[in-house]
Amino acid sequence: MKLAFFDEFKLGVVKGDAIHDVSAVVKDIPHAGPGDLMNSLIGEFDLYRSKLEAAATGSGTKLASVRIRAPLPKPGNIVCMAVNYMEDGTLAKPAPINAFHKAPSAIIGPGDTMVLPDVPATIFEGEAEMAVVIGKRASVVSAADAMDHVFGYINFIDGSARGLPPPGNVFFQMKSRDTFAPIGPYLVTKEEIEDPQKLPIKLWVNGDLKQSFNTDDMAHNIARCIEWVTSIHTLEPGDILATGTNHRGLSSFMDGDVVELETQGLGRLRFNIRDQLKRTWSRETRLDRQKKNEEGPTHQLTGKHAKTA
Repeated sequence: MKLAFFDEFKLGVVKGDAIHDVSAVVKDIPHAGPGDLMNSLIGEFDLYRSKLEAAATGSGTKLASVRIRAPLPKPGNIVCMAVNYMEDGTLAKPAPINAFHKAPSAIIGPGDTMVLPDVPATIFEGEAEMAVVIGKRASVVSAADAMDHVFGYINFIDGSARGLPPPGNVFFQMKSRDTFAPIGPYLVTKEEIEDPQKLPIKLWVNGDLKQSFNTDDMAHNIARCIEWVTSIHTLEPGDILATGTNHRGLSSFMDGDVVELETQGLGRLRFNIRDQLKRTWSRETRLDRQKKNEEGPTHQLTGKHAKTA
């Protein structure tokens, strides 16, 4: 099942090119807003699945005529795995398993705008990822049982403001900025995805393909990530666990960009970039630079905070 919020955060089930309003089915779920509603629905989904399926009949409304919103507006946790790909076999061994938190206020949805702040970042990037959505409370879960705690999957962008001073004071100010976690367009329940460890992921910037990789290149698979994270803290229904990216295709995000992310089976997420400072960078990817024996992201070319030679 593909779940989505649309227009004024009405709950819908997506089938083909149509969305079916099923908000009446869940009106009995106590909630203060759409985020609470979705989290509670996920936690009690067995009670509502058949009702949602029964309500999602008929012709529905054409997706092209509605505004699709972020499917998880208020996750309790956003946990992002760090350096969790083998980079197309270029890494000699997996990096030690690691992760970081991203603020829930970073969430935006399809058609929304990632805003680049006035900070001296060396570059702004967005990492294409497939994220896991937790379906039931998970604490000290074994890898063998981990997939039983998965509700579904979403497209996820991990926005980054890299290189902020002082050195070593990195992840919080780089990752947790408002609008730095675009997700969507749908929340796809797990039975729709035959094998989440064999999914192609692609990211385009203004129509140019920048990232293209497969989830089979993960250094630590989904089950191991859940096992490790839940050994540290509990995950609740509606929490997001982003599984990492292949960094070789990363490139700059700049004002006016239109970014699209598609993971097989999860739909295509499209969002915009705005930078009031109109800063510019080269369009080179990390892989482009590696081929020239240059490491890391490209340097800022013009605008405020650019470093002169």
